Amino acid sequence: MSYTVLARKWRPRQFAQMIGQEHVLRALINALDGNRLHHAYLFTGTRGIGKTTVARVLAKALNCETGVSSTPCGECAACTEIDGGRFVDLIEVDAASRTKVDDTRELLDNVQYAPTRGRYKVYLIDEVHMLSSHSFNALLKTLEEPPPHVKFLLATTDPQKLPVTVLSRCLQFNLKRLQPEALVAHLDHLCAEEGIGHEPGALERIALAAGGSVRDSLSLLDQAIAYGAGKLTDAEVADMLGTLDGERILEIIEALAEGDGARLLALVATLDERAPDYAAALQEVASLLQRVAVLQLVEGYLEEGPDAERLRALAAAMPVEDVQLYYQIAILGTRELNLAVHQRRAFEMNLLRMLAFRPGAEPPADASPPRRAAKKTPRATSAVAERGAAASRQEKATPKTATHEKATRETARHATAAHQGETDWASLVKASGLRGAALQLASHCALLRRDGHVWHLALDAGGELMNTDKIRATLQDALAAHLGTRVELRIDDSAPASETPAKERARAREEQLRAAQASMEADPNVKALQETFGAHLHLDTVQPLGPRNND
Repeated sequence: MSYTVLARKWRPRQFAQMIGQEHVLRALINALDGNRLHHAYLFTGTRGIGKTTVARVLAKALNCETGVSSTPCGECAACTEIDGGRFVDLIEVDAASRTKVDDTRELLDNVQYAPTRGRYKVYLIDEVHMLSSHSFNALLKTLEEPPPHVKFLLATTDPQKLPVTVLSRCLQFNLKRLQPEALVAHLDHLCAEEGIGHEPGALERIALAAGGSVRDSLSLLDQAIAYGAGKLTDAEVADMLGTLDGERILEIIEALAEGDGARLLALVATLDERAPDYAAALQEVASLLQRVAVLQLVEGYLEEGPDAERLRALAAAMPVEDVQLYYQIAILGTRELNLAVHQRRAFEMNLLRMLAFRPGAEPPADASPPRRAAKKTPRATSAVAERGAAASRQEKATPKTATHEKATRETARHATAAHQGETDWASLVKASGLRGAALQLASHCALLRRDGHVWHLALDAGGELMNTDKIRATLQDALAAHLGTRVELRIDDSAPASETPAKERARAREEQLRAAQASMEADPNVKALQETFGAHLHLDTVQPLGPRNND
């Protein structure tokens, strides 16, 4: 007896057997049971999620000999013939192979005739977006005024390519990708029915690799059963899929957090032994960084999974701006991997770029070979210490005395003092060396008053997302270290009466832009072009020259 692949053997025969897609099934069931039937249905979504399966069950529901209902009997001649693919009044068409207008006209010539066996003549057109424009025109007239005995069931993975005239004549249902948890539960049920022993991790890997497709998950399950000789283990499924070692990727993130370049390269060498897909590896790096960022910026978020504790430790150890930078480099770096001759070297280069460009990273003092990646300079450096690499090296060469430290703090205080002895908040923010989320929070604040070591700030609407306990603590610590005194911040979310640094910068940019636009309008060369050739000046493309005032 021939073997039937799992994707065909376990194809649903009833709506109740389908997993997911409740939003689609509910509408169809109510329409069938309430006898409110439309003449054309369009099912959209990615491959393998049940578009044609829904259409075939709907065809059975329309033609079951027991009557139109959401629960066809599955036993009458119409139901069994539809399941077997031989029902004469269910005309299935693959539009990808019949794109010509003559094919469509030939198909529609018989629409006017009554069904031979069933209650309705059902046209199931798969990948309908592949039809030519002339074919759509031929189909449009029938869709607009179909005979009462005809139903059209259209399926496509690319609804954007369908003419709006066709879309407007169909009831459209968008089928969604299934979540990995739903696929794991489905695969677990099938393994129990088939008597296949398995480890939970093996099914999780298959579900993730399927990308939300039920059909792909069953095809991969078939492959894994053959690979494991009837038994599914986590290690063997990982080998079959070429899945990345998640532990190794997590160790790479930890090495990035430590600034340890030597360890990074050693981890990549170990990863290379399994001949990985480096584009997928970089995407996995980005995925883990995203989880770290959520832990850092969303208060009360609970990370779950076996690596949750290590991710929480990374969230506490890594600066917020570093995580955001690393994520951006990882996402952009995936494009480079396709252009690189040696993917491993391109992957390593992206990791080294993260170390090289992170905020506070120091360039090597000389060209001496190999050295550990430079540790970060303390975030709470004084304004004097950040006035250039030469001043920084001189400061390192001369031991700081108590008198020198006092002088540095006094210089910082004088640099941030402004009118009538009051603190100029914008100057303080600029001089304090703030970065990342702390800088964003400070830029959207205005100073209300100071009561000793307590600073009262007003926050505008643009900084609400940054006003978290962690970011406030970072800002508070940086200001305290910069001023050399205790600082306690109290932030009020009422609208500031005075201008915040962010609004000041926006106003300055707007003034620069208006000045640049006025200069272009007054330019004699521009006027000559307008008078001679009727040229038009697009002011929205004008940008001021020189560095923008965004520090």
